[in-house]
Amino acid sequence: MRPIIKVQGLSKLYTLGKREVRYRTLRETLVNAIGESAKNLRFRLSGGRKGRPRDEGADLWALRDVSFDVRAGEVLGIIGRNGAGKSTLLKILSRITEPTSGQVELYGRVGSLLEVGTGFHPELTGRENIFLSGAILGMRRTEIARKLDEIVAFSEVDKFIDTPVKRYSSGMFVRLAFAVAAHLEPEILLIDEVLAVGDQAFQKRCLGKMGEVARDGRTVVFVSHNMASIESLCSTCLFLSSGQFVAKGPADQIVSSYLTAELRPESASASLAVHPGRRTGSNPMMTIVTLRDDTGTPTGAIRMGSSLSVSVSFASDCPILPGLGVVLKNAHGVAIFGVNNGFGGYHPEKRLGNGTMICTLDRPPLLPGTYSLDLYLGDDSKRGDDLDVICDAISFEVHPADVFGTGRLPAAGTSLIYWPAKFALANGEAQEV
Repeated sequence: MRPIIKVQGLSKLYTLGKREVRYRTLRETLVNAIGESAKNLRFRLSGGRKGRPRDEGADLWALRDVSFDVRAGEVLGIIGRNGAGKSTLLKILSRITEPTSGQVELYGRVGSLLEVGTGFHPELTGRENIFLSGAILGMRRTEIARKLDEIVAFSEVDKFIDTPVKRYSSGMFVRLAFAVAAHLEPEILLIDEVLAVGDQAFQKRCLGKMGEVARDGRTVVFVSHNMASIESLCSTCLFLSSGQFVAKGPADQIVSSYLTAELRPESASASLAVHPGRRTGSNPMMTIVTLRDDTGTPTGAIRMGSSLSVSVSFASDCPILPGLGVVLKNAHGVAIFGVNNGFGGYHPEKRLGNGTMICTLDRPPLLPGTYSLDLYLGDDSKRGDDLDVICDAISFEVHPADVFGTGRLPAAGTSLIYWPAKFALANGEAQEV
């Protein structure tokens, strides 16, 4: 089956400080022509001597040799850090900008919502822009008229539908633009992070509409920094880094790879040999602490609902039965919970002069935010005797995830933790959330 979008060797080069070539008005053309004539005259009067060439600026590859296919009916999420090339890719797919090299093949009508202002004429009213957008997609006026009421109802701008859109707020503008893009039934729908302009209720409606569009068999390409939205909406995901293709595959796997590769990998370990948080009088036995995610990869950030392992290496002049305690605190220093190997029923049988103790926190119910760990190392044969104590030994971040499977992200700072629960009406069936 032929893909509906085919991208081969796509590259885009920008020269910093230099504008892209654009269409000019007649006035601009005449002014530029007069300017060029004046420069030629000065050149001749100066004896043909040229001045120093102006520095055109540095080159920046926004995309470099990117290739991938998208099948009809596929919902593709595109993720990556700011500057990874996501928006540039969508602009090329939308034919707003031309690639420097490479080829894009699109087999179907394209509707896009890339940034506030794209596709609408500011002097035309909302109604006129709806008909203009439909005409650009090749729709007949009668087809557009049939969709008009749905578009207006979804966008909630009925009172202003005959007002020029230049007078709209950014939220009104985006609501109408999304409604037009989603309801005029293009085979390919391209959506950028612009949805973040809207309020929570509007974003929820948009995600629901994109899911409906996908179920109708149309293709959606969605750029977002909201990983929960990517996972709940997208079947596959494309990971870009510094303008280059990294991976494409199932959304949950690619999101996990992105968070591991891009977010705080440098803070996965901390030296404990000399640490400002060591308690006075402690015997400096702990040497290094390393955090790992549930795949065993060192990381300084995990997603909600993921496991975290804490590896603490130690060295002691006298062999000990190592006992490790871990206290997890939030950004305000409030202890959320504490665990130790005694609670877990694990007691080492061999005295060691050096080694590594590993504590695995199995899917701690942490909300998004920054957390730190206090570490306690003692001799397990002498219960309650902490030989080395370090406060705020290492910190890590928890990033939002759709832990309840509803497409909604639990908010940071609303409580200390989240917890699964079930709700039901007395005469209804239980619904797990």
